[in-house]
Amino acid sequence: MTTERQDWGALDGQEFSTFTIRNAHGASLVLSDYGATALQMNIPSPTGEIADVILGFDSLKAYRDAPTYFGATVGRFGNRIRRGKFTLDGKAYQASCNEGENSLHGGVNGFDKRKWAAAFDPKGNSVKFALTSPDGDEGFPGKLTATSQYTLTDDGTLRIDLSASTDRPTLCNMVHHSYFNLAGHASGTVLDQELEIHADFYTPVDDELIITGEVMKVAETPFDFRKARRIGQAIDQVANAGAGRVTGSGGYDHNWCLKGEAGRLRPVLWARDPASGRGFELWTTEPGVHFYTGGYLDSSVIGKGGHPYRKFSGFTLETQKFPDGPNLSHVPQSRLDPGEDYHHVMEFRFFTPGRNGHGG
Repeated sequence: MTTERQDWGALDGQEFSTFTIRNAHGASLVLSDYGATALQMNIPSPTGEIADVILGFDSLKAYRDAPTYFGATVGRFGNRIRRGKFTLDGKAYQASCNEGENSLHGGVNGFDKRKWAAAFDPKGNSVKFALTSPDGDEGFPGKLTATSQYTLTDDGTLRIDLSASTDRPTLCNMVHHSYFNLAGHASGTVLDQELEIHADFYTPVDDELIITGEVMKVAETPFDFRKARRIGQAIDQVANAGAGRVTGSGGYDHNWCLKGEAGRLRPVLWARDPASGRGFELWTTEPGVHFYTGGYLDSSVIGKGGHPYRKFSGFTLETQKFPDGPNLSHVPQSRLDPGEDYHHVMEFRFFTPGRNGHGG
């Protein structure tokens, strides 16, 4: 295992770097201290063909200017808070709003737009990014000390550890936001790729893509991925919540209620590209996963190598506490108090010649 740092360039008066982790079997992970972002995941198929399986850009400026959050570490609060309003211990707070009248992914200047301090061992297999978010940052109370650590192992596992502590009661719901295309980032849509989600329930959304508070069974709905099936199999049956922002089907942009004990690392999801065999099993400690199929991408989003990313070019799997949870008492909460440790783990266990995976 090796990890190498390189200069990437300057943006807004700050210098940024990239970090490349390589394992013994040809896989590599390219990261940046801009947003603690994953820039590339170069992953072999079970037969050895390597492809970069996440969407992204070639320049720092593109990451700053695009509203896509490609590969970023998102915070303080991943997903949406209605009107940016929440209450802690009887005191009302107003987070910055950046998606219409609502707060999305930490607000106007979230963690994805910051420079993180980086620490790594050139002979090691991980990079640890650290960020201090001051009291009042984007409207959130308390100083939050956060870390985002990426580790790539020789057996093909990518582990992401998101951790934080605070000096005052606050919210913390950090999210990793890579868009996957397991055939390769420039290969077209993901509609023929397969997905299985270990969840019997999901949370419907309203026209602002915020959960209504209902918890519904996935059975006999287009949200039923309890057995592996094509992502596109029932996507046209998904109601076009958020109407007016897209034409035709907007696809999936919803939270699933994952089986198993939250806080315990467990398998929750399986994904595969049947053509290449490339895929992974996702393990997490979180109670929910937000599955988004890139329905708001269009050809104006020019990605790596000048490739346009059109609708359904990639999918995200944001393991998380539930959207708008601070305003809904019956869903998992994101409150973090002094003396507590926030620790959110994701493991993408990629299929290798010795770990091919299977659905069902």
